[in-house]
Order: sequence, then C-alpha cells, then structure tokens
Amino acid sequence: MSTPTGFMDYKRELPADRDPLERIKDWNEFHKHFSEDQLRTQGARCMDCGTPYCHTGIELPGGTSGCPVNNLIPEWNNLIYRGLWREALDRLHKTNNFPEFTGRVCPAPCEGSCTVGLIGDAVTIKTIESAIIDKGFEEGWVVPQPPHMRTGKKVAVVGSGPAGLATAAQLNKAGHTVTVYERADRIGGLLTYGIPTMKLDKKVVQRRVDLLEAEGINFVTNAEVGVNVPAEQLMNEFDAVVLCGGATKARDVEIEGRDLKGVHLAMDYLNGTIKSYLDSNLEDGNYIDAAGKDVIVIGGGDTGTDCVATALRHGCSSVTQFGTHAKAPLTRDNEKNPWPQFPNVYTLDYAQEEARALYGEDPRAFSVLTKKFVGDENGNVKELHTVQIERTVDETGRKIYKEIPGTEKVWKADIVLIAVGFEGPENTLIQKLGVEQDRRSNVKATYGKYNTNVEKVFAAGDMRRGQSLVVWAINEGREAAREVDRYLMGTTMLP
Repeated sequence: MSTPTGFMDYKRELPADRDPLERIKDWNEFHKHFSEDQLRTQGARCMDCGTPYCHTGIELPGGTSGCPVNNLIPEWNNLIYRGLWREALDRLHKTNNFPEFTGRVCPAPCEGSCTVGLIGDAVTIKTIESAIIDKGFEEGWVVPQPPHMRTGKKVAVVGSGPAGLATAAQLNKAGHTVTVYERADRIGGLLTYGIPTMKLDKKVVQRRVDLLEAEGINFVTNAEVGVNVPAEQLMNEFDAVVLCGGATKARDVEIEGRDLKGVHLAMDYLNGTIKSYLDSNLEDGNYIDAAGKDVIVIGGGDTGTDCVATALRHGCSSVTQFGTHAKAPLTRDNEKNPWPQFPNVYTLDYAQEEARALYGEDPRAFSVLTKKFVGDENGNVKELHTVQIERTVDETGRKIYKEIPGTEKVWKADIVLIAVGFEGPENTLIQKLGVEQDRRSNVKATYGKYNTNVEKVFAAGDMRRGQSLVVWAINEGREAAREVDRYLMGTTMLP
C-alpha cells in the first residue's frame, strides 16, 4: 500500500494523447507520457484492498477479470510511489516477459477489476506499467541475460507472436537451445503484422527481438513449417516442438456480392499497409489504398477499429464501422455487468476519436446487419444494403438476430473491409503432424498442460485457445515453456 487514502486524495488521470487531427497525418504512436511525479501520484491511488483482484487473471462471463499473467500490480505501484524504479522493473519482469507490448495494446482487464473501481475510477495501471518498462530501456537496465549453462536440449517454436516469443524466452532462460520459425519476413507475428504502428511502434518489437537474439535464441524468417520447411525436419531435429502459430484463419461473410472488387478481408488490408510502410514508407504502392474512397468496415472489434484508423491515415473520404452489437450504456449495469467483470460501457477508442474529430461524429453504426453488396458495371463494389437488428442470446449462448422492418438503408462504399473475427488456426501444419483439433478447430491441448496427442508436440496461445488477447498469449507461452521444460528434464524451475 502506498498511502491508505490515496484513492480519495487524488483523481485518476491519464496522459493526454496527441491531437487526433495531427496524429492522423503520420503513423507514429499516439500516446504522450506522464512525468515521474505524476506517475508517483497515480501509484499512490493503489490501496490496501485485502484481496487485489487486479492480478487474479480469471475468466468471467463478459471477459477476463484481472491480469492473465498475474502481474504483481500493487507491489510495483507502491515501488513507483516510493521512487524505486529499478525494483519496480524487476517485479514487473518477474511475471511478464514483454510489458512494453501489454502496456501499449492490452485492454487492461486489470483496471476493470480494480477495487477502487467499485466506488470511483480505477488506478491507471496500464500507464504505470508502460512507463516502468520504457524507463528501464532508457536507463539501460534491460540488458541481455543469456543462461549460464546449456542443457543440450533443442526446442523448435513455430510462430513468433507473443505466445511464441514468451515460450522461447522462458525455455532459453532454462538453458535449452531454442529456434523460432516465422513464415513472414519479420519476427513478431501479430505484434508486427496485425497491430498498426500507431498502436505499437515496430521499433519497440524489434528492440525486444534483438534482446532475445542476444540471449541466444535463433530466429528463422520466411520459414513456413509444413510448406517450405518440412514438418518431419522439426520432429527429427528437435527434442520438443511448440505450436504457437496463432488463429490466423479469418472469418468471412456469405453475403450476396462478396466477390465484388473492393471487398477485402481486414487483415489483408492492415498487413499490406504495415509491410509497405516498413519496406518503403508506403512508396512502393503494394497495399490497398483508401485515399479518396468511401470505406465501410464490417466488424466492431479491435481489428475493425484498426481499419478505421488506417483508412483515416490513408486519407479516405469517409469511413463507417458496422457492428451487430447494440450501443453500450454510458455507465456500468451493475446487475448484468457487475464488478469485477470488465465494464461494458460506451467508450471511444483511438480510431473513433480520430474520426469524430475529422467528421464530427462517432463513425460506428450499431445493431447493423449487412444484407448484400451491390456493384457497378465493372464489378466494383458501390454500395451496401443493411437493416437494423435486435440481437439476443438464447439459453445455449447462441446469438439470434431479428431484423427490424422498415429500417433498411443503402450505404455508399468504394472499399469494404471484413473484420468479423477469426475461425481458428490454419490446418496445413496441424494435419501434417497428425495433431488432434477440438470442435472449434483449435489444437487440442489441455490448458495448464499444453501437450497434444503427438509425442513431444505442444501448443500455446491463440492456436490452442482461439483468438484472444496478447496478454493471454504471453500467459500460455510462459506456462507451455514450463511444461516443455518439465517434459525434457523431468522437473522444472520455471514459474
């Protein structure tokens, strides 16, 4: 506990973001930073709450409650209050390999379950987390720490997203020789290709990759296991194989006119822009350009939001984001959405703030169902036909949509981006290895154990659990490493 009355003495504050109309002119991160005195004040709001739900990391109806990597939040909040930054960094790294990632892109379920949130505004946990790790790098405290001894065991990790990197980092720490295979041309998985640069600067990703490489991890790019790297090679050359390939099979829509030109999957749009930006600062033109176009984004989640922000930076004429969900209430419904569930309330994410600043209103349209796409004489999409809906959930959890008569509408569109989630992992490697899949097509491996039906093959992250948060991927990567170490050595010291 920092001070027993801090949550009453000080108000929750967040650093101001860069002006929306300015930041849409570039691809740089949009957050500003607090001074150390301001951070100390915010750390003082963390109270002696007896049972700190902020680091419980449990799944409740409506989402995750608390931190899935069980960050020791009250401890490092107190250390920041006392000015002990180096010690705070040590506590942060004790549970989280990559706080610079979670501090930037995690939706902060820890804050949703903060006890102060019962009677006021939650502690600014995410802001403090990000500040600790950034200061650690600035001060030179974060340095390579290769293992003192090697075990002679070799492990292959397939996929270099947050789950793969966490798995590799922990296994390397245990002394195993780790090789990470990535099919893209850059390491990072969705951290590199998937999350736009204005949310997560790729220099931040590369900085950590360089550190892991200096600690002894081998990275192989342009290597798609099961395609240009035989799956048998990994089974023959390594003592264990960990599948961390993510849930990259995008969910499509079966709507009339889906084959029209200008209708794209969201990840094709986002990743094309990211790669072109990294390769040539967008000068090569190898991306879907929304400049001067009317853009419709189908999907109300994070991927759809990133599409909105990207279209704005392209210089689109207009952008609208459809969601089948209803507009959230302004305040928490304590009966249907009680603490410590993540609060389901109306908020503006960074992209919606930018669109409102540019166009004067929230770009989202709620409770909208797309009925068909209509094209012009050249096969290009020109409009969408929609209807308003009421969405309910039956006793089995299945979503039911009821159309509201008389609410049909036609929307002008030059580009349509489909961002309705992911179906699961791609099957090529899974099938070649003979790994069993569950009813949702994810790799079948028990949470906490991570072993598959195939000897020495493990799985972690979205490839095992389905599309989820970066922080859950780190959680699973760390835990899978522990189980792989136990499998290889008979015992383990990994957490």
